[in-house]
Amino acid sequence: MASNLLKIHPSDNVIVALRDLPNHAVAEWDGQQYSLPYGVSAKHKFVTEDIDTGGAIIMYGVLVGRAKQPIKKGEPITTFNLAHDSQDYSTANRQPYTYVQPDVTKWQDRTFRGYHREDGRVGTYNYWLVVPLVFCENRNVLIMKDAFERELGYAQTDIYREHVREFLHLYQAGDMRKVKSLEVFTEQPAVKKITDRPFQNVDGVKFLTHEGGCGGTRQDANTLCALFAAYAVNPNVAGITVLSLGCQNSELKTLEDEIKKRDPHFNKPFFAFEHQKGTEYSLMSGAIKETFMGLTKINEFERADAPLSKLSVGLKCGGSDGFSGISANPVLGHLSDIVVGLGGQTLLAEFPELNGVEQELLNRCVTEEKAAKFEKLMRDYAGKAEAVGSAFAFNPSPGNIKDGLITDAIKSAGAARKGGNAYISDVLNYTERATVPGLQLVCTPGNDVEATTGQTAAGANVILFTTGLGTPTGNPICPVAKVATNSALANRMPDVIDFDCGPVVDGTQSIEENAEHLLEYVIKVASGELTKAQQLGQNDFIPWKRGVSL
Repeated sequence: MASNLLKIHPSDNVIVALRDLPNHAVAEWDGQQYSLPYGVSAKHKFVTEDIDTGGAIIMYGVLVGRAKQPIKKGEPITTFNLAHDSQDYSTANRQPYTYVQPDVTKWQDRTFRGYHREDGRVGTYNYWLVVPLVFCENRNVLIMKDAFERELGYAQTDIYREHVREFLHLYQAGDMRKVKSLEVFTEQPAVKKITDRPFQNVDGVKFLTHEGGCGGTRQDANTLCALFAAYAVNPNVAGITVLSLGCQNSELKTLEDEIKKRDPHFNKPFFAFEHQKGTEYSLMSGAIKETFMGLTKINEFERADAPLSKLSVGLKCGGSDGFSGISANPVLGHLSDIVVGLGGQTLLAEFPELNGVEQELLNRCVTEEKAAKFEKLMRDYAGKAEAVGSAFAFNPSPGNIKDGLITDAIKSAGAARKGGNAYISDVLNYTERATVPGLQLVCTPGNDVEATTGQTAAGANVILFTTGLGTPTGNPICPVAKVATNSALANRMPDVIDFDCGPVVDGTQSIEENAEHLLEYVIKVASGELTKAQQLGQNDFIPWKRGVSL
């Protein structure tokens, strides 16, 4: 990688600035010189030729936009001179695709320490799950959460409560100067590892809340049941407690049917309680007793060696920047190819961020049936967005644009690199479970939490989340590791970032080398090393109501 510039694909007519380039700088790439009339910030791009109005901008080898006005050679692309456009796609236009699997010999005998389930899958963590079937029970779930976490040692260290306490003491002592200057707090305390928990083999009791289950559409209620069923069968969950009001649309029988659909031999501890059958006290006492008994049972599980073929890795990006498609996303792509080569699963989600690369993904599907399913899901999703005056083209956030992702097609072409080059073995609708090895496409929004929620439903037991701007996203039952696209971010937010792909940008590591370092880290996480999101107690959970969410 050149020190200041990068042209990603031979057919591209834009070059990426890896460092800030000043006004009137002369940039050189592959023997060609480009005079830059305006400064080009790092992560942004300038054109390599004069572009007329309506002319195509090509990046990653695909169409990513068209000029809204003439763009002179050396000028940067911006929201003022470039509009989103992307290549059309069709299953009927599929082309032959060949793929050479990377050599995975060095990884074949490697293992992680996980929890073996009776269905043959392996959990990276051993959690008990408590869920409400309707928002009416959120309060009771939170009461259970407080009781279990405090008494069983799962509560997070409340450093911010300590801040308020210290401020109060200073105020009462008449010393507001220290409060104003924050002199009492200079360093963030280290996260303490609790070793005196009574259930040493139970990694946590996870309590979910939501705003659904009744009052919305029946489709939303049924989807919520399907989502909880998918979480119940996830290998990271060993048992589940369900609180139901009794009259809501999301019925207990629907949940039970959805569980059996995903696992006909489901035999994890499963306890359900209906509020309208008695008092709140009887509901809560019964739920607490049975949950406690269940914890004693799942505490019998112990970590044991498992091959890397038992990994199911979610591939996600959020808070993306102009380096995402250059460093972290292709690093995930190479890691994905390794995991697939070992017989594991990788799950690529975020359908709004596959806009413009659909044809390549269609070509990579192992069967025409899988390709047709992907095309239908994409067109249905895009059609719903357009019907309400939105579109995939509106996906990039202000932060994305500021850091170089000018159109959704640019963002998508970079995001798709998380999927590497492997064949696509399956296409999953939201809440469908991954049942075969290989790279799979999972229909979710691009929204960070809705996507990670959906990937976990598909069966992910680890999620790798690339970010260029920084985001604290986590998940209740699936560890989410944050992968920085650049070292400046990794150094600025060390409490959030788990792994740094900056060495790819500065040229000290290749994509392949960085990916192998990342896989070593994944093995540690799968064996119980906590991610930063887990240390922070970042348990994000947002069900997708299948409406328009980009």
